[in-house]
Amino acid sequence: MSDSFLLTIFTSLWLGILTSLSPCPLTTNIAAMTFISKRIVNIKNIFIAGISYTTGRMLSYTSLAIIIIASILSIEVISNFFQTYMNKILGPILIFAGMFLLDLITFNIGGITDNERIQKLAEKNNYIGALILGVVFSLSFCPVSAALFFGSLIPLSIKYKSMFIYPSVYGVGTALPVFLIAILISLGAKHVGNVFEKLTAMERWVRKATGIIFIIVGIYYSITFIFKIHIL
Repeated sequence: MSDSFLLTIFTSLWLGILTSLSPCPLTTNIAAMTFISKRIVNIKNIFIAGISYTTGRMLSYTSLAIIIIASILSIEVISNFFQTYMNKILGPILIFAGMFLLDLITFNIGGITDNERIQKLAEKNNYIGALILGVVFSLSFCPVSAALFFGSLIPLSIKYKSMFIYPSVYGVGTALPVFLIAILISLGAKHVGNVFEKLTAMERWVRKATGIIFIIVGIYYSITFIFKIHIL
């Protein structure tokens, strides 16, 4: 395996983890898992429901990415355009994504969930309901998660023509923090509050660091491929 492949795999995983740690998804994940756990008494079943919820999120992100990337690459004109200009486009995209992560640019995205309807589905069948919660809540993009998904993962996957590997690794990354939350809730809800505070504090610094890296890499790509100045 080449170093660039391993680096892109790590980047995809990291983007997924950061997406799940973002304030909006993190709060939603904890709320969803807390709701699920209230409907189940057995600790083992809480853990299984957590896996179902996690699987729903992972499948949703992965499927959406695959559909978008496959659609773009299947259209010859668009595919040729990205093959020719992807390096030039990637620089500004990374800069803008980094600016979103640093809160230098903000925008609002409305949610698409009907909470009452989704909760009723979850109440009817614990595992299938948890899976549905994961699928639907993952599609309620907030600005940070949208910037990471549409502004980073999708261009990265298009650049390397990866319709499955990188989106799948990203999906696994989004599942890891949720999986941790499911374990904590199954062990005892009292642990969740402390971990939530630590994750929130960590997320701020991690997001800012990632934003700075995105901007630096974006500037490098812009200088190299747009202005044709080779600094390395």
